[in-house]
Amino acid sequence: MIVITTPTGDIGRQILDRVLGSGAAVRVIARDSSRLPERVRTQVEVVEGSHADANTIAKALQDADQLFWLVPPADFHDAEPARRHYLDFTRAAAQEAASRGVRMVHVTSLGHGYDGEAGLLSAALDMDELIESTGVQYRALALPFFMENILRQAQPITQQGVFSLANSADRPLPTVATRDVAAAAAALLLDPTWKGQARIPLVGPDNLNPDAMAEIISGTLGRQVRYEQVPLPDFRARLVQHGASPSLAREWADMVNAQNNGIYDAEPHDAVCATGFRQWCQDVLEPAVPTGA
Repeated sequence: MIVITTPTGDIGRQILDRVLGSGAAVRVIARDSSRLPERVRTQVEVVEGSHADANTIAKALQDADQLFWLVPPADFHDAEPARRHYLDFTRAAAQEAASRGVRMVHVTSLGHGYDGEAGLLSAALDMDELIESTGVQYRALALPFFMENILRQAQPITQQGVFSLANSADRPLPTVATRDVAAAAAALLLDPTWKGQARIPLVGPDNLNPDAMAEIISGTLGRQVRYEQVPLPDFRARLVQHGASPSLAREWADMVNAQNNGIYDAEPHDAVCATGFRQWCQDVLEPAVPTGA
């Protein structure tokens, strides 16, 4: 039995589709089962509730072999400290999985070994230490910047010909497509042979800075798109203006500062994923930003 959390999220949904295609027995944890497509509800067992809840986790892991674990974002408007959120959310699941011999495949950040504060990324790396300390067998999928983050820029790309982040314009920013993350996670969940504890960095084949990304976006969409770097203090202030709690805004800014300081280079990695940024732009971004708009 394979247990999947966040089955309606971007990564969880793609993993679920891949695992169901194999014919494996699947159980999902969902706060609201009505959000699952009907075709999915007919193929899976559903445990309703939060996967942070110890009773929900205990019920979901009965007779299970594998668990896909992803911590959802904290509440944007009233977020608790990220470390507390990640650790409190994960503790019961890691302990329960360890006691039952369930192997975990979980999503975390690339950057193990980084010496410095990294906000949300530090919280994810602290979660890894918690999971490891329980003795559970796991594979940690260590990820850099998601290509899908660019989709949040669809409106300014369409209306203004610009996308903006607080990341340094001229520093390479390793990226990964969520479809490659889902493929790797599904393969591990369907593989009964691996043992022990290990990290698996997943990085796309490019090593582009945001200025270079803008050039590729321009070529893909057939229109000029430029990159605009937002100063970190302005970035943090904008988050608060849009309703983020001050603590979350600070931790988000700390994350970007760590990216600008090379956190992803702290952990050895190769370009192991198939999807390059240009291919992702053609397959995902272009349909979201019609060239005729």
